[in-house]
Amino acid sequence: MIHFFDSHAHLTAPEVLTHLDGILARAKKAGVDRMINICTCRTTLEEGLKLKGMLNAGATTPHDVEKDGEADFGVFERAAREGKIIAIGETGLDYHYQHSDRKVQKKFLIRYLHLAAELNLPVIFHCREAFEDLFEIVDQEYPKRAPAILHCFTGTEAEAEGVLERGWHLSLSGIVTFKKSTALQEVAKFVPLEQLLIETDTPYLAPQSKRGRQNEPAFVVETAACIAMLRGETLELIAKHTRENGIRLFSL
Repeated sequence: MIHFFDSHAHLTAPEVLTHLDGILARAKKAGVDRMINICTCRTTLEEGLKLKGMLNAGATTPHDVEKDGEADFGVFERAAREGKIIAIGETGLDYHYQHSDRKVQKKFLIRYLHLAAELNLPVIFHCREAFEDLFEIVDQEYPKRAPAILHCFTGTEAEAEGVLERGWHLSLSGIVTFKKSTALQEVAKFVPLEQLLIETDTPYLAPQSKRGRQNEPAFVVETAACIAMLRGETLELIAKHTRENGIRLFSL
């Protein structure tokens, strides 16, 4: 059986948690045996820590830092210092929606970068329409080539090259399977196998054949198959490298 690694899923989001047992059973049946649960508030972190064997990462998203950043930073910092989370994130910048002021987003990005660097934990970046500022801040505030993931990448080829030049991993979601995602499909063709990850971003962004449904880790297989087709490689090869990359990156 081929085994897959879903590098980014919000498994303790309220709309997922109510039927998580079924989701995990379907993931196992599909061969998805590794998943990273992304916690974005104290509640989703508390729920993640209750689940035996769950691999958790955490930070307040750039969308929510103006509202919850100060109150929740200490929660994630304590969990990181106690070894309860394996990565810091998702953190970053989002200038598309700008639910939080840009200055506040930058402030918390820097705080999370410093925490990750101190504890030698990978950073999971969220970035939308803000790559210039993200690269500038990270280059100044985070050690060169320290571990990082650009999750759910949807940027340009030039922005992808900026991610890869810094030694980060680039993670592709179900968006790469969408018929209109031609530019992203071109990116998928040139990402080095040793820097490639795949994800669902559960419960969001279900792949093409599942659009309109709640996403779940089992669906990462369709994303992997699309990438394999685009690159002219086997599904087994994509699964093997993305799984090994995740295990190595998160020190599992």
